[in-house]
Amino acid sequence: MFGNFYRDKKVLVTGHTGFKGSWLCQWLHELGAKVTGFALDPQPDQVLYDLLGLSQRLQADHRGDLADRKRLETVVAALRPDVVFHMAAQPLVRLSYDIPVETFASNVMGTSHVLEAVRQGGHACAVVVVTTDKCYENREWLHSYREEDAMGGYDPYSASKGCAELVVSAWRSSFFSAPESSVRLASARAGNVIGGGDWAADRIVPDCIRAIESSKAIPVRNRTATRPWQHVLEPLSGYLWLAASMATATGSEAHFGPSPSILSSAFNFGPSLTSNRTVADLVHELLKHFPGCNWEDHSDPHARHEASKLNLAIDKAFHLLQWQPVWSFERTLAETAAWYAARPHTTTASALTRSQIHVYAETARELGLPWAQPSTQRTCLAA
Repeated sequence: MFGNFYRDKKVLVTGHTGFKGSWLCQWLHELGAKVTGFALDPQPDQVLYDLLGLSQRLQADHRGDLADRKRLETVVAALRPDVVFHMAAQPLVRLSYDIPVETFASNVMGTSHVLEAVRQGGHACAVVVVTTDKCYENREWLHSYREEDAMGGYDPYSASKGCAELVVSAWRSSFFSAPESSVRLASARAGNVIGGGDWAADRIVPDCIRAIESSKAIPVRNRTATRPWQHVLEPLSGYLWLAASMATATGSEAHFGPSPSILSSAFNFGPSLTSNRTVADLVHELLKHFPGCNWEDHSDPHARHEASKLNLAIDKAFHLLQWQPVWSFERTLAETAAWYAARPHTTTASALTRSQIHVYAETARELGLPWAQPSTQRTCLAA
């Protein structure tokens, strides 16, 4: 997969102990990459990292704070990574109301520290900074947001991610845009990601699973909100393909494909339009796999603001990367339910996660997506 690009590549993943980070590290390990992680110690709800036994599979597992710029620079200088996936963040909207300063410190200054560490390292590198679909100035439009739309954010989390996008743009324009630059930098904005192994508070699928396992009705606080739901493997395939494409783009007239400057930009990785569903739709679909369970409307007119409509346009990823979603809304919920229903422990969690990666990639291959096709070894950026 991915043109066999990742075999033996040195990859740094920040936030590797989180939900998406754990799935990404598992996939990178399957691809033969040499993965180094940098993150805080896992939170009590971040059990997936241990369930997958990733600490025994990584080349190095650094525990540290994004605020520690010198530590980041030391790690990057010693590793000289071929690829960086920056995923570490304070990722929760409702929590950001309680810790707004810490949210901005992590999501904005943390991003600048990572990019500065790469700049100071001075070596060839493809960098993908993962932000969110909530970075856009949400006007409650019915149509989807495109990469050129304005950044914004009502709540501290969304605003901090909009700011992180501006940081990425500033470092790209100021330091990495020259033709001779060996660093290629893109940002990636995903939809509402679901999948097995997420136990975070104030997320609808973990809330559902906790209620189901406690034989309680599921509390649904925002049933009419529309979100671009997608399985965690969907954006991860986009991140992996974007980084590989950036690193191998030549920019020559003889090269077929987008130039490095075009790829070094922002990309949306969202689901198909049919997966833009309400929270109530998601709960109903999930409960098809857990018969006998029910839910309750816990809407609160005085609750803190959360966007009611949010959709992503993915035309750019389709045309420049030939990337598109693989699983339908129904398949996404079926695979998610299957993971949780297995109640995996350390041994079965890894096997189940690997199996879902394999099935997802096989479906992508059947759809003809280029990242899933057998290919020859890709070369990396010239050092």
